[in-house]
Amino acid sequence: MKLIILVVFIFLFPKIDLNAQIAEATDGWRITVTPGDEYYGTCIANGMLGILPTEIPLGFKCITMNGLCDIDNNGVANRLDATNIFNLKLFVDNKQVLLGKEKIKNYTHTIDMQHGKFISSFEYDNSIKVVQTVYALRHLPNTLLVEMKITALHDLELGLSNEQIIPSSLINQRDKSHSLGSMQLYSTLAQTLKGRYNLASCYSYLFGAKSPNIKTDKRENGNEVSSFMVTIKKGEEFNCSVVGSFCSSANYPDPANEAERYTIFACLEGKDRLIAKHEKAWDELWKGDVVIEGDNRVQADVRMALYNLYSFVREGSGYSLSPMGLSGNGYGRHVFWDCETWMFPPLLMLHPEIAKSLLDYRYDRLAQAQKNAASHGYKGAMFPWESCESGFEDTPVWALTGPFEHHISADIAIAFWQYYQATQDKLWLKEKGFPVLREVANFWLSRVEKNGRGEYEIKNVVCADEYAANVDNNAFTNGAAILALRYATQAAKVLNEIADPSWKEVADNIPIREFEDGVTREYENYDGRKIKQADANLLTFPLCLIADKEKIRKDLIYYEPRIDNGPAMSHSALAVGYCYLGDKQRSFELFQRGYVPNQKKPFGVLSECAGGENPYFVTAAGGMLQTVLFGFGGIKLTDRGYVQQKGCLPLHWKSLMIKRVGPGESTYRSKQ
Repeated sequence: MKLIILVVFIFLFPKIDLNAQIAEATDGWRITVTPGDEYYGTCIANGMLGILPTEIPLGFKCITMNGLCDIDNNGVANRLDATNIFNLKLFVDNKQVLLGKEKIKNYTHTIDMQHGKFISSFEYDNSIKVVQTVYALRHLPNTLLVEMKITALHDLELGLSNEQIIPSSLINQRDKSHSLGSMQLYSTLAQTLKGRYNLASCYSYLFGAKSPNIKTDKRENGNEVSSFMVTIKKGEEFNCSVVGSFCSSANYPDPANEAERYTIFACLEGKDRLIAKHEKAWDELWKGDVVIEGDNRVQADVRMALYNLYSFVREGSGYSLSPMGLSGNGYGRHVFWDCETWMFPPLLMLHPEIAKSLLDYRYDRLAQAQKNAASHGYKGAMFPWESCESGFEDTPVWALTGPFEHHISADIAIAFWQYYQATQDKLWLKEKGFPVLREVANFWLSRVEKNGRGEYEIKNVVCADEYAANVDNNAFTNGAAILALRYATQAAKVLNEIADPSWKEVADNIPIREFEDGVTREYENYDGRKIKQADANLLTFPLCLIADKEKIRKDLIYYEPRIDNGPAMSHSALAVGYCYLGDKQRSFELFQRGYVPNQKKPFGVLSECAGGENPYFVTAAGGMLQTVLFGFGGIKLTDRGYVQQKGCLPLHWKSLMIKRVGPGESTYRSKQ
């Protein structure tokens, strides 16, 4: 009997290769790699701008910008790439530095997660040693900085040129340059394809002790190219930085002038002050940290997840999080349930002031959600499955998720109540929280259908398991709707408002179907087929609607082998379920299965699915962090705020410390 159990366990929970090809962090903060044939870069971002270095020295795949979007040919709004202001070329003795492998030595890339910077270092043709450091300045949301330190290996003449190049998503590039005192400013203004917005960018140079004369030329296409030459002696280091800013008409009435102003400000601050303030801002972010003793590999992975989560958001911005953050334009950088259900909870715990901005994004689009509900014959607020700038539905027309994946509205309401639970901010609840909770509750009142047994069914939905479309009484949708209705009632009580009695009546009578043996049934008539991702198990976590351990166990055993190669967060949720059962071995196994197969060489950035090629998938980071915080760490969010229950540390971990939890900035510790 024991042998049979062991065989089943090995089949369901195979040993996970710890992905030895993923580079180790030398100190828990810095990862250094030698770029190889397979290369997935790691993004540098500040919540407004993102820049993605390539494996090629001095190269950048894209620069992304929050708020810059336009309508594509399918009538869907998508966020767009910004102008690449760092097309840097080097010259040695009037010959361009051709960065082929045969002439490069000692080539490394380093991501410094502690201070949000990316460092490339190489030697070229026994002539120069180059160290390039890239910053998305954390304290200046509109500004990027690239620092170059070039050491001569013999006496030589060094040249550098730069040109702003717009991506295919922009048109009508217009360049201009002018001087202001000792500063030379290079500006570009371009339009989005359908003319929705203008984007302005401006860059300038910052020099060390040696300040050369800059020359400006025009290419045949009208683009301006800046360049200079300097003579440097053997062993001498030449220091040069390019600083640039971006503004769009989505946020500024005159983006061209604002981009220049921000660049001038950065120039007058100077490189050293810019970097010092940037690092100070990152030090503040890392007050919310997770410290693991006894597992250096997972420590680095958790830091990488937190680093990316912190990189893609900022306090007070009013922007939300898309599945790929600012690392690229996957999914048009639309906002899904990924934000509220998977990414929001770790941010709420460690930086509630940042999490608040994600909710501002939804509150600011409440009126559009109300229009969306009315357009579909419902009341209240029906938030779009995919949201861009307008707040209206931006799911491509061919996808049924747009009109039918309605659990998104409940997911948003749950996040709003969680913010109140964590902060106890009654003024916010009155002004922003309750209006959203009330309107979502009213949506569900109009969405349910009462049957002859007194149940309020929710019919014709797309499940969290998106393989199941247009089915009835989906477990996760119904469970999330129950919570949304209950939380609206609780919010009304806190504020001494009159709660609609129908909210409680409906919540108490929305059905969750089961099989005869008590296993939660994913939806009406579900027959055990493969599922895309966890659905019924989410009633255990994160919804916390199921507490009976035997039922949790049955649901885990039934659904885990049925999950296809879907999104990464499924096994993260299952891992928390096993934590609730006190099963340290299985919880850690599933924790690893939730992200290790999704890591891409060389830095370990996460893709959406195992073997996928669309990193960075921030949703996976949110899922794995929730396993650590709520599962291993035993933290629970209650109506009294965060409390710590008995955790479930992996057997080989010595301790876990979670720093800056909630508004009180508490520290929670767990030990074996």
